Amino acid sequence: MGEAPGGAATDRGHGFAIARAGTGRRARDWRRAMSDNVAYALLVYTGLQIFVTVHALREGMSSLLPYFALGVLVAAIIPACRWFERRWLGLSDSAAADPALRGAFRRDQTLLWLMAIALPLALTLLFRLLFGSE
Repeated sequence: MGEAPGGAATDRGHGFAIARAGTGRRARDWRRAMSDNVAYALLVYTGLQIFVTVHALREGMSSLLPYFALGVLVAAIIPACRWFERRWLGLSDSAAADPALRGAFRRDQTLLWLMAIALPLALTLLFRLLFGSE
């Protein structure tokens, strides 16, 4: 870690400035936190999607349909996750450590995780309802 202008420490691996609270503790960097959430949400989403796709195949669903659902979901999730991440990466160093953004961060974090968990389940359910009797 180095020292950035204004006394903020920088993490050279990510280029983010980390503001220090008056107690000497690091303040939360909302940019890094959202990046971490996006990465973990994509891992959970991918694992869940593979699980529901394999489960649908075992139940005798049309062999191409689950793969089509997987392709649709991959094409949909990546831009959505990038939107969440871009929204927070654009913050200045001082805004990235602003505790007043906690509510907005929690809202975006909740939406991200709801999307990552519900989207594979909802689309698989929809495909089962539409095409499950094949």
